[in-house]
Amino acid sequence: MKFNTKTIHGGQELDPAYGSVMPPIYQTSTYAQSTPGGHKGYEYSRTHNPTRHALEKAIACLENGQYGLAFGSGLAAIDAVVKLLKPGDEVICTNDLYGGTYRLFTKVFENFGVKFHFIGMSNASNITQYINANTKLIWIETPTNPMMQIIDIKATAEIAKKHQILLGVDNTFATPYLQQPLTLGADIVMHSVTKYLGGHSDLVMGALVVKDSALAERLYFIQNASGAICGPQDSFLALRGIKTLHVRMQRHCENGKAVAQFLASHPKIEKVYWPGFELHPNHDIAKSQMNDFGGMVSFTTKGNNYEEAIKIVERLKVFTLAESLGGVESLAGHPASMTHASIPKAEREKTGVVDSLIRLSVGIEDQDDLIADLKQAIG
Repeated sequence: MKFNTKTIHGGQELDPAYGSVMPPIYQTSTYAQSTPGGHKGYEYSRTHNPTRHALEKAIACLENGQYGLAFGSGLAAIDAVVKLLKPGDEVICTNDLYGGTYRLFTKVFENFGVKFHFIGMSNASNITQYINANTKLIWIETPTNPMMQIIDIKATAEIAKKHQILLGVDNTFATPYLQQPLTLGADIVMHSVTKYLGGHSDLVMGALVVKDSALAERLYFIQNASGAICGPQDSFLALRGIKTLHVRMQRHCENGKAVAQFLASHPKIEKVYWPGFELHPNHDIAKSQMNDFGGMVSFTTKGNNYEEAIKIVERLKVFTLAESLGGVESLAGHPASMTHASIPKAEREKTGVVDSLIRLSVGIEDQDDLIADLKQAIG
């Protein structure tokens, strides 16, 4: 089954009760039992819910995995992965990382004795020098948030397997439409379903997908024991969003390219970060592991002027100034004061998250309107 068909049918079954095409919203906390332990596969909705189960199967299918797990947020999904570890374990992470992930790692799990190394991974071989007997997890984003760095998933997976280390990939920016990390050798794929998979800015959710049954059982135990699950209504909305993922992503990519090219030609713009440019570092890797280059674009204005960046995002009219990304509507953000404000200034500037950086989530509107909006905002 090809990907565009998977978004509609992958992992899905008609409802056995009445043949409902869309999985019903099972808005229930518990299920009747004929005798203690005698039930129809569902006993309590923290553990299992038919609507959430349908979503988990659909996401697993899209990522060419066997087991899917849905959570109340993307951070809840990452939290479950780190709970596989114990005090004294170490994690190697990319140094350009979503601010919420950085906060979770440094402000929560470091307090429990887990050590994190934040390093540049544009060259995967750089990882090796940080590996020791305590290293249990490598965590990457690609493209990274917000600098659009590209990390070679296959090369990183080979390093992880050689040293018997788990590799987790945050695939939120790319989505399974553009790349499938499990196929490239990763052990765990994570999504903030809030973003492209949901696609309509109307839910908050996270997900994990794995192939290995033993790893899946450990994560299912954590999911149930910690209880950070999503509800059936949000599961239904995510299922509905997934059915248009392929057509939305095609337009996101088309518009992202047009916006990136416009910005690159603008005399007031210093740098544009978009992996589709041939001069982008690791562009060849992006071409090899992605089917297109996505709708996320970051840029800086000349002079690295904070005030000018703020004026630009405030003047936008079609783009909405807001956190998050991946919805049908175009959004603009100022990472240093919004999504990455939890990262100390000195640390975020090491990776390029300077005060003039603006991040765009390019939506599916008419690209002429988007470019006209940026033109009037930049001046």
